[in-house]
Amino acid sequence: MLNGHVSHWWQQVGVPAPRPELPGDLTVDVAIVGAGYTGLWTAYYLKRARPGLRVAIIEQRHAGYGASGRNGGWLTNSITGGREQYERTHGRDAAERFQRAMNDTVDEVIRVAAAEGIDADIAKGGEFTVALTPAQEGRIRAFAASEQSWAHTDLALLEAAEATAAISVMGTRAAVWHPHAARIQPARLVAGLATAVERLGVEIYERTTVAEIAPGRLRTDHGTVVAEHIVRATEGFTANLKGLHRLWLPMNSSLIATEPLPAEVWDELRWSRGEVLGDMAHVYMYAQRTADDRIAIGGRGVPYRYGSRTDTDGQTPLSTVRTLTEILHRFFPATVGATIDHAWSGVLGVPRDWAATVGLDRRTGIAWGGGYVGTGVTATNLAGRTIADLLLDERTELTGLPWVDHRVRRWEPEPLRWIATKGLYAAYGMADRAEYAGRASTSPIARIADVITGRH
Repeated sequence: MLNGHVSHWWQQVGVPAPRPELPGDLTVDVAIVGAGYTGLWTAYYLKRARPGLRVAIIEQRHAGYGASGRNGGWLTNSITGGREQYERTHGRDAAERFQRAMNDTVDEVIRVAAAEGIDADIAKGGEFTVALTPAQEGRIRAFAASEQSWAHTDLALLEAAEATAAISVMGTRAAVWHPHAARIQPARLVAGLATAVERLGVEIYERTTVAEIAPGRLRTDHGTVVAEHIVRATEGFTANLKGLHRLWLPMNSSLIATEPLPAEVWDELRWSRGEVLGDMAHVYMYAQRTADDRIAIGGRGVPYRYGSRTDTDGQTPLSTVRTLTEILHRFFPATVGATIDHAWSGVLGVPRDWAATVGLDRRTGIAWGGGYVGTGVTATNLAGRTIADLLLDERTELTGLPWVDHRVRRWEPEPLRWIATKGLYAAYGMADRAEYAGRASTSPIARIADVITGRH
């Protein structure tokens, strides 16, 4: 088994040849920190709208090195933190506009990939979520009723027989499905997007670390970048920047990928339309059937490292590999005996209220996008389009969405956030174990944890 080495996705396509480092001091119109999805989409839409702008992206490793090249490949319509929070603050119509925008964004990513000749193994099969215990079944039925009360969710509740006829997950009691999701190969998408923005004239400088973002200026280890506008697109690595250590918590997520599975296994599993797969556990899993017939399955693993430390090349604890393998075998007994070819981890950004945000501080000229908590494959595109509109001072439907300029308090100092994060995920794990042991309703431990984390 290969462990680390960034991700299976990058091993599959090959780590890209390094781009040049920042050659020294530089002056541009827009400087973007981070060559992941957020930074690349922002550059793409800026240059499409204003070809004459000089746009540069500064990246500490290589384009797509972070979560953009390590995620589970879910291009789905989820609003980070749920749309109900925006109903409370902005009204129901604003929350429904946000949901419609996320639905449209799934199709926008697919459209741009086709237009730019990016072969990212995209299959729009929808999102499929299963309930495997009585408590999970209660939650999924309540979730379905809530979702179906909103416009633009298009969600269907499936009883056990109908659900297992679609994807045969052992022990399924009920499931939900909606059409606004697609499987992708993340590294293929980010690599293709980097090439597309370079064709538009965007400069990408790699192996260059930004130490500090200040109004109109980036301080790096290779020189100073001066720009009218700066975009912070650093997601889970934001804690490494001066003055931003407690802004977003860097949360770790881990995946494993099996060897390619034979046709008889897929005949038994009936997983054939490109659906992405999740469950209703508190420490939830996420999975996809890859284009080359593997199962890539992920979960939280070791969720947080003391002091907001971030990993380097995705090395994953063997205990996490065992846990994910156990989930794989519990869901799909036909995979017992299949080799696990690769394990890897990545870091994502978690705001204190678990709600993503984009915005522009017009006083400083600094824009930002992030805090996606794992929903960023889609949200980054919407963020990039929105940031571009904000920088170009255009009032559009996107700049009026309720996540624009959303701010939240910072995370607690250490050791409080390490103790809290470790304790909360232990509580979610206890709740899941109780439910798998037969508890018929959601554990109160999980409800308390939801309130403390802000996920309620």
